[in-house]
Amino acid sequence: MSIILVTGASSGIGNATARSLLQQGHTVYVAARRVEAMQDLEAQGAIPLRMDITQETDVAAVVERIQKKHGALDVLVNNAGYAIYGSVEETALDDARAQFEVNLFGLARLTQLLIPAMRERGRGTIVNVSSMGGKIYTPLGAWYHATKHAVEGWSDALRIELEPFGIDVVVIEPGIIATEFGDVMTRPMLDRSGGGPYGKLAHAIAGSKAPMSQPSVVAEAISRAVQARRPKTRYVAGNLARPLMFVRKYFGDRVYDRLIMSQFR
Repeated sequence: MSIILVTGASSGIGNATARSLLQQGHTVYVAARRVEAMQDLEAQGAIPLRMDITQETDVAAVVERIQKKHGALDVLVNNAGYAIYGSVEETALDDARAQFEVNLFGLARLTQLLIPAMRERGRGTIVNVSSMGGKIYTPLGAWYHATKHAVEGWSDALRIELEPFGIDVVVIEPGIIATEFGDVMTRPMLDRSGGGPYGKLAHAIAGSKAPMSQPSVVAEAISRAVQARRPKTRYVAGNLARPLMFVRKYFGDRVYDRLIMSQFR
């Protein structure tokens, strides 16, 4: 059994992933800003840690605690993240920077601190939860998509750097999942763009409804990656992920643009 850290475990994909890994008998550390929201996981045997992934002191403390007890982590699941939506024109750069701090730089710093012990031991798995949004795009989501496209490229470079040391790097690309994502995104999007030149589009996006997959679908994909002797570089899971990425890849940007915008007219 493995020693595993799951970030962003207070809800959604992170919570479901931690539960799945606990059921398999792993030792699972769970980290989030809201420790009280992880009481259900603690009751199942998880070890909750308070961590704001944008705070160096928090990140370093989590790494020190785990490595002091276990020497090295077997699996890191970088799941913490969120989305801001709003037009590029109306989204403050401070908000965009905050998005990058969580979705890319916080993830990167935690990974940096955990790599040396994995490398010295000659094994480990790093699972980065990206999104189908790292391969496609939607209107008013420029900054969110920018972070997920960055995670994709960052993970690819990291994978070939760490392969000689026996460390696997895996990217997870969820589709539309029933989490807090939409609730966190919608109100601020309307505050930014609901009353200006992009208002009609913003309200159409806010009112759109697509079937959602449960977080357990993504948790299952992560569990497969964790258990695989040689995991795939990417796992796709959840509603619309495969078809939308297929259209963008094989039919081109113009066809994809028309398809996406037809949903908001």
